[in-house]
Amino acid sequence: MNTGLSRASLLLSSACFAFPAMAETADDAGGADASEGSQIVVTGQVLYSDRVNSVKTPTPVIDVPQSLSIVTSEQITQQGFDSIDDIVLYTPGVTSSQGEGHRDAVVFRGVRSTADFYVDGVRDDVQYYRGLYNLEQVEILRGPNALLFGRGGTGGIINRVTKKGVIGQQFVGYQGSIDTFGAFSGQVDVNLATGENSALRINAAYEDLNNHRDFFDGERIGVNPTFRAQISPSTVVDLSYEYINHERFIDRGIPSDDNGNPVRALQDVTFGDLDNNFTALEAHVLRASVQHDFSENLKGNFTASYGDYDKVYANLFPVGFNENTGLVRLDGYIDTTQRENFILSGNLIGEFSTGGVLHTLLIGAEYIDTVNNNDRFNPVFASSAADIAANDAATAAGDPLPFPNAIGRTDQADFLPSRPLAINNFTGTTAFVDAAGAVQTRPDSFAFSALNDDTEADVEVFSLYVQDEIEFTSWLNVVLGARFDSFEITVDNVETFIDTGVRDIRSRKDEEISPRLGVIIKPQDNISIYGSFSESFQPRSGEQFADINPPDDALAPNTFQNLELGLKWDFDTNFSLTAAIFEVEQTSPQVADNDPGTLDVIETRVQGFEAQLRGQVTDWWFVSAGYSYLDGEQANGTLRPRELPENAFSVWNNFQPTDRFGLGLGLTYQDDSFADNGNTVTLPSYARVDLAAYYDVSDRMRVQVNIENLFDEDYFPNAHTADNITVGAPLNARFTISGRF
Repeated sequence: MNTGLSRASLLLSSACFAFPAMAETADDAGGADASEGSQIVVTGQVLYSDRVNSVKTPTPVIDVPQSLSIVTSEQITQQGFDSIDDIVLYTPGVTSSQGEGHRDAVVFRGVRSTADFYVDGVRDDVQYYRGLYNLEQVEILRGPNALLFGRGGTGGIINRVTKKGVIGQQFVGYQGSIDTFGAFSGQVDVNLATGENSALRINAAYEDLNNHRDFFDGERIGVNPTFRAQISPSTVVDLSYEYINHERFIDRGIPSDDNGNPVRALQDVTFGDLDNNFTALEAHVLRASVQHDFSENLKGNFTASYGDYDKVYANLFPVGFNENTGLVRLDGYIDTTQRENFILSGNLIGEFSTGGVLHTLLIGAEYIDTVNNNDRFNPVFASSAADIAANDAATAAGDPLPFPNAIGRTDQADFLPSRPLAINNFTGTTAFVDAAGAVQTRPDSFAFSALNDDTEADVEVFSLYVQDEIEFTSWLNVVLGARFDSFEITVDNVETFIDTGVRDIRSRKDEEISPRLGVIIKPQDNISIYGSFSESFQPRSGEQFADINPPDDALAPNTFQNLELGLKWDFDTNFSLTAAIFEVEQTSPQVADNDPGTLDVIETRVQGFEAQLRGQVTDWWFVSAGYSYLDGEQANGTLRPRELPENAFSVWNNFQPTDRFGLGLGLTYQDDSFADNGNTVTLPSYARVDLAAYYDVSDRMRVQVNIENLFDEDYFPNAHTADNITVGAPLNARFTISGRF
């Protein structure tokens, strides 16, 4: 490993700033004035977070001893972002993973996560693709965040800040888009004044999905009415309901060859089944919050959230490729999740002084009750003549399946990807190898009928935390705090009961304390140099509470430590440089291979550097440029964590030559990285250029075009395994009309 950065240098992480030039004004965003404390808005360099947001206290961004990035709704629109993955692409130190084609998956500084997602500071840990239609901004924090967020938060978290009702205003915002793949979408944002001190706001969106891959389609519906009432000058209540309905085809990409590279000859092939590669989610989420100012120096907020999620995903996917025979081996499963989350949280924020020393004290508590049911069925392939004949009949009828009508099996099956119905540039027949090793000339039928697991989990979490931001002098601040978490899980292994008639119920309770320490030195008001230390943990039940079967039920949680050393420098009110060096270390107890009675402690370490330059170069030129260097080792030090590019760079330029016309130009680059932990398959390096242009037809209408992958680069941005490699989109464009009246 190229250490290049010693542990002695402490470590750092930088924050991206949102400046007035990029942050929407309260009127543009449809948000309330910052003085109302109605939502998280960025005014100058102060992140007003006394109400709801990721750092929970009203702290200037320059004084936060941690890397954080803020992406406003205006930036989301200008760059044409339509997913978390798009935002991550332009964020230093963070990359995306494939997520098996059915969920957001992010790699924070080499630490993979599918559960460190939040909405207005409330945990949102169900696996799905999150929409951006109702957001004021997105906050990305790097480094362990256990003090504020509890378990997980290991390499970082993503917090989505939703739009709230705006008291005293009435407006309608709209947006419609269509792209060159045929996908289209529409959004509305309606705010109605329902009285002198209340407002109703409704955000809704419909998306018809399409992309560059054969057979991909789907739709996504989101409706989010919110109601805000100012009960008194010191009390604000927000009520929210969100309905989510999401369906899409699952595409898990292409396999690798014997040389450890993506099989480029198959990059136009979609592996799966038209009817049985899909995911569907229906969710109902209720949120209520109360913010109250007890006095000028003491404020509090309380939030209650309930979410009911029903999800299914089924897929066939490649698990191997034989170069000699041209056969691709497929596997698959169908998985269902039913989850109910009930979350209560409250915070008190007080500002006071003792002997000339200023304090901002945060005291908080959180209670989470989760009921989670999962089951998974593997496919069973049939080889009877009747099944083969049925597939012949379907093919003769023109059934456009990439592979046969099948969804599961206990034994993997081999397919020769050469049927025109499945592939754009291959001809011939499709073959499979049956259980006896004989090659058949038609794909086999299948059914998801082999039970793999069936679990019912109950999770109860109680947390207390305290943090003090201490200003000793104008040039020295210290942040000191700790969080106590009690995490208890009970898992009923229903599969065992089905097989044996005996209940198999296991439980585990972990109680952990997560400390945080930060020191901020300010030689000038516009410069801060900080060092920080923090810890986080992850229970052995994992992010999705799959099971705690032996030996996991006896193992302590994985623990993570983060060291950072950072610089934040505001050259003026509109331009800043941030930089950070950091180290994240994971410690994971494992049962020793040679002695089950002892434990081996497996360590993974990632060291790196981040830098970002952001702001107005001139009145007509805005730039945001980020760079990250990441180096890591796992196991015995001979392997590198997967999806950890050593160098990554991104830059976005926004040019405003006239009051009505603007241009955007972006570049993203990533070094090669490994697709698997065994370091046998490489994702090649790539560079992608994006372009945008917009024209304000009037004060109420804008037309815009966003071009992705301008030079039509072939690239493979991420993977789930060595044989599930994502194929990047070719040159494409999206056309948008948006406005407000």
